[in-house]
Amino acid sequence: MNIWETAEKYHTGNLNSAEQEALHKRIASDPAFAAEFQEHIHLLQSLENRAKHKQFRTILTDIRKGQSGKQSTIRTIPLTTHYWRTAAVAASIAIITTLSTFWMIKHSDKQRVSQYRMLRKEMESIRNSQNALISTVNDSKVSAPVVSASFSGSGIALANNGYFVTNYHVVEGADSVYMQSRSGSFYKANLIAFDKRNDVAILKVEDKKFNFSKTDLPYSFAPGKNKIGTGVFTLSFPDNEVIYNEGYISTKNGYEGDSLQYLLNIPSNPGYSGAPVVTAAGSIIGIVSANNNENTLSTYAISSAAIYELTKTLPIQIKLPKTTQLKKLSREQQIEKIEPFTCSVKVYKKS
Repeated sequence: MNIWETAEKYHTGNLNSAEQEALHKRIASDPAFAAEFQEHIHLLQSLENRAKHKQFRTILTDIRKGQSGKQSTIRTIPLTTHYWRTAAVAASIAIITTLSTFWMIKHSDKQRVSQYRMLRKEMESIRNSQNALISTVNDSKVSAPVVSASFSGSGIALANNGYFVTNYHVVEGADSVYMQSRSGSFYKANLIAFDKRNDVAILKVEDKKFNFSKTDLPYSFAPGKNKIGTGVFTLSFPDNEVIYNEGYISTKNGYEGDSLQYLLNIPSNPGYSGAPVVTAAGSIIGIVSANNNENTLSTYAISSAAIYELTKTLPIQIKLPKTTQLKKLSREQQIEKIEPFTCSVKVYKKS
């Protein structure tokens, strides 16, 4: 909403000198913001031109009909469904208000006052619809997006209240990110912290009331590295359901000997990035990162040590669980306990 308000003020010449200077600096330093801001300006111009050149002509025609003794028809100004954004609706309301005020000033007889009141009543109805739309758009829990994600990955909860971890390469350059829970619900998520070098990113669901489950996290995060031969399994969430794979640690270090990685004897496919790597005892030792190009049946994983390091940079403290509730459970029971805390990470980009 802030960018739309700024765009409207800029378009109407209502920015003061300090605001203009700050805006120009932001445009010069942030190409993504500059492109988004220009898009908003074009949309405002399009709305204004359409209202002035088409719909205003219709309103004037109705007024002339009223002057000739014919019944005047009150029309609402429709918007192209493509411009569904909340700010576009708000802009249209502003244009209608300006036009109706102008009309009231120019035509002050009782008949036109009555017509004006009818128009105002129609505007109130539109505003009510607008408020409902704003409430829906601002709700961080949303219906499944109508546009397919640019790509997706997997994630695992760091805390029950919406913090989760995935690979940085999954969300890098994203315009928006949504988390799909196991139940199929979509929630808007924000990038909180990332470590590009170690390919780790921490995100947070916007909804302050969100919880992955009614229970605490049943698994732990290993503070150190595990040995070669340790049996592990992964739970990836590339699309609409969890996928299970199992294998073992084949090399203690990862790509080019990276000590914060593993090489696993587990296959990996698109959408598996960010999936938790879990031991038989129920401890998460890392997250899936990328395929090994030399062997399609092996996969690189980022160790939990890199996750611990990134959590230390957060402005709030996240205490990763160090004890597991899964140790004495069967594999089927372990999966059932972990599933509510896995998620699909949906990434959307403009290009």
